[in-house]
Amino acid sequence: MVEIKTNGELDAMREAGRVVARALGAVREAAGPGVTLLALDEVAREVIHGSGAKPAFLDYLPSWAPVPYPGVVCTSVNDAIVHGIPDGYRLRDGDLLSVDCGAILDGWTGDAAISFTIGRPEPADRRLLDTTRQALEAGIAAAVPGARTGDIAHAVGRVGRSAGYGIPHGFGGHGIGRRMHEDPEVPNEGRPGRGFPLRHGLVLAIEPMLLAGGADPWYTAPDGWTLRTCDGSRAAHFEHTVAITDEGPRVLTLP
Repeated sequence: MVEIKTNGELDAMREAGRVVARALGAVREAAGPGVTLLALDEVAREVIHGSGAKPAFLDYLPSWAPVPYPGVVCTSVNDAIVHGIPDGYRLRDGDLLSVDCGAILDGWTGDAAISFTIGRPEPADRRLLDTTRQALEAGIAAAVPGARTGDIAHAVGRVGRSAGYGIPHGFGGHGIGRRMHEDPEVPNEGRPGRGFPLRHGLVLAIEPMLLAGGADPWYTAPDGWTLRTCDGSRAAHFEHTVAITDEGPRVLTLP
């Protein structure tokens, strides 16, 4: 079922989104060579709990996962696309890190992701990051009343494909509100004019994922959660929680 939010509920979701933004900002500031992924997970945990919120990812168990998710954030390094589990891996100069974070505040959920390199990015990584960010911006721009989810998918996919990047099939955006994953689905590639109609009060998590090698296939790592590129190429992931309003898209997961 698709839930349409009132203006007051959108304001409440904005507060949850601010918690997510603060957590991601703190993680990015703490990340550096020699820092473990577990240490970054603890940074996010402290921000979320200190804000009076709860982690949305911790102990989350979707139907396809073998075990509940054990972390507060997802930390995906280099060829990991999404859902990387924080562990004792120490970041190295040149690593490409994607961090996905969700938080629940007063019953409402925020969800966002960022990608960045540890140290100065190589030109290929910079292009991948810039293009993935542009795909997110294109998807957000398409999230207006009267459009459809297919218009968002087409906008995201066009940016990624035009740059020669792969797009992992089966993973994309989603509705969000009282639960982290709600209807409708928001693919990262699709035909314009198709899909669920957008209207004021609908809230979506828009999250392009692009694969540097240009191939789409992915596989699940032995941990049952981490998705990795089949060709070993790097991946980037950006995400915002976005409300469709009559005044235009409202990004809820900004600082």
